[in-house]
Amino acid sequence: MPTRSCSMILRACLASLLSMFTVAAVQADEVQVAVAANFTAPIQAIAADFEKDTGHRLIAAYGATGQFYTQIKNGAPFEVFLAADDSTPQKLEAEGETVKGSRFTYAIGTLALWSAKAGYVDAKGEVLAKNQFQHLAIANPKTAPYGLAATQVLDKLKLTEATRAKIVEGQNITQAYQFVSTGNAELGFVALSQIYKDGKVSSGSAWIVPADLHQPIRQDAVILNKGKDNPAAKALVDYLKGAKATALIQSFGYQR
Repeated sequence: MPTRSCSMILRACLASLLSMFTVAAVQADEVQVAVAANFTAPIQAIAADFEKDTGHRLIAAYGATGQFYTQIKNGAPFEVFLAADDSTPQKLEAEGETVKGSRFTYAIGTLALWSAKAGYVDAKGEVLAKNQFQHLAIANPKTAPYGLAATQVLDKLKLTEATRAKIVEGQNITQAYQFVSTGNAELGFVALSQIYKDGKVSSGSAWIVPADLHQPIRQDAVILNKGKDNPAAKALVDYLKGAKATALIQSFGYQR
């Protein structure tokens, strides 16, 4: 009798544990996210906390905002879009591709002129006007908002013509960064978040471009129609608005 009783208790405990695991599995969802290339490092850090704090898993793809727009219009399976501008999410919203009321600004980006060489870029960016470099890397201004901002800076400084033949374009801001980090370009316009750590530029030399030299880089997030019924999509958007994510985003040099 005691043996049978223990066996029954054991089966009941196992059934209870199985039920708990099943509920957890049902509650945990994945969310497919299209992430602007400049936000790669922050979202990777956020993803770990997001999964730990909510149980949901974030699956990210990285690229240029303009390219993601095309992919979304062609049926890509993204559920949340973290763009590098505000105009592309607004456009998708106007075209009926997003969940109404879900769009918000998750970060305001900062542009930097950077060289992998220490001392190469001065604190005022006068290296541009001296024009003694051979290559200047930027992201494609037609698809990448940071690339567009770079062209606005050159135009404002009246350096567009002087630098035109020296510009090398990356498909997105990550490729522009790679051109500089590998030495294929002496300097380039990158996102501050790519070179910023613990409150300072982590390597090489840089000029943090004043915000009045280009249009504000307001980066909006939005839930796409494919994420309408996914609890993890809403959970991610809510999480990005929270204090923990905000502090992490700011640690990479963004404003909110």
